[in-house]
Amino acid sequence: MKKTLLATAIVSAFAALGATSTVQAATVYDQDGTRMDIYGRIAMGIRGGGPEFETDDGQRVEIDNGAEFVDVYSRLGLRLSHEITSDLSAFGHVEWRFRGDEQDSPGFRETRQSYLGLKSAQYGTFQAGNFDSFYNQFVSLPFDVYIDEGLEFAGHPKQSRGDSIGYYTPDLSGFTAFLQLKHYSERGLAEGVDTTDEGQVIAAQGGVRFIDGPLTIGLGFVEDVERSRTGGTGSSDGNGEMIYGLIGSYDITDQFTARLGYEGRGHNDTYNNNGPTPNDSLVGYDTFGLGGTFTTGPWAFNVDYYHIDRDGHFDNSNSWAAGGYYKVSSNFDVFAELYNGDVPRLGDSQVSDVFNDLTDDVYWLTGARYHF
Repeated sequence: MKKTLLATAIVSAFAALGATSTVQAATVYDQDGTRMDIYGRIAMGIRGGGPEFETDDGQRVEIDNGAEFVDVYSRLGLRLSHEITSDLSAFGHVEWRFRGDEQDSPGFRETRQSYLGLKSAQYGTFQAGNFDSFYNQFVSLPFDVYIDEGLEFAGHPKQSRGDSIGYYTPDLSGFTAFLQLKHYSERGLAEGVDTTDEGQVIAAQGGVRFIDGPLTIGLGFVEDVERSRTGGTGSSDGNGEMIYGLIGSYDITDQFTARLGYEGRGHNDTYNNNGPTPNDSLVGYDTFGLGGTFTTGPWAFNVDYYHIDRDGHFDNSNSWAAGGYYKVSSNFDVFAELYNGDVPRLGDSQVSDVFNDLTDDVYWLTGARYHF
């Protein structure tokens, strides 16, 4: 295993979303080229802090950001594979989320992933269904090291998670190219009644990753198409512009990995300039990130800083995140994370003072996870 991949695995054992499930997977069947692994985790924690205000019809409303007992992304999953030839295999993957902190009906509240595909060491991998964004897997992954808050680049749901197909090449002298398409449909909706006037849309994302020893670099794009959370079948929060990212990491030593990245999205002038309830998540931006991970024995530590330069009337902001993780055993770990999102403000008070003078407390989360 390359040094970079080994370092990633070590970090993931403490912090990355879902990666520990793969490490702890138990093989329940493996015969005649057919294999089934089961994995999961039960995770509990306490969280508090974060923004002190939200907007309601353009008005600033104070909210309770006190401590609460929470489930921390507990899940259960199956990985399936069947060897067709010595080079070609079929695979399937399904994963559910359940709420572990309280009685809930139904018990499984989300199908987090469900996809199938074909994998060839010579020709690459093709898959279809509901899976993590390829942009996240191949570009922004070096910064995706926090259990909850802390990633300011586009994450795994971005123009993904459902109705998607994707392909990535095998390792080509360190290079891996990828392409993913997500289909948004309005089939079955009444024309002019309950559609979003956005029509059927295909959102594309693609790029290339390069790994050479301790160095990993990902370059990619995402077509951030417009979809509404209140109509049609979309839930992407896209603004109709392109996202571009150049993100990388370097293993300075066996224990310390540094990461550096840039991500930008074009600004759509029809959004958030004069509306009564401006939304900074839809404006154009330039985000710069710098961070690192240090591991020693059973301990791992993350620290990351972001500068976000927003277009339109929004102020720039500076956010940071930090986390500490301790591996009690191969199946049990405890953690603590801090995050300050630095709530953006509208820079032009004549437009709106919705975000002016807002403050936010540092968000914190601490807890424990058992992996199986």
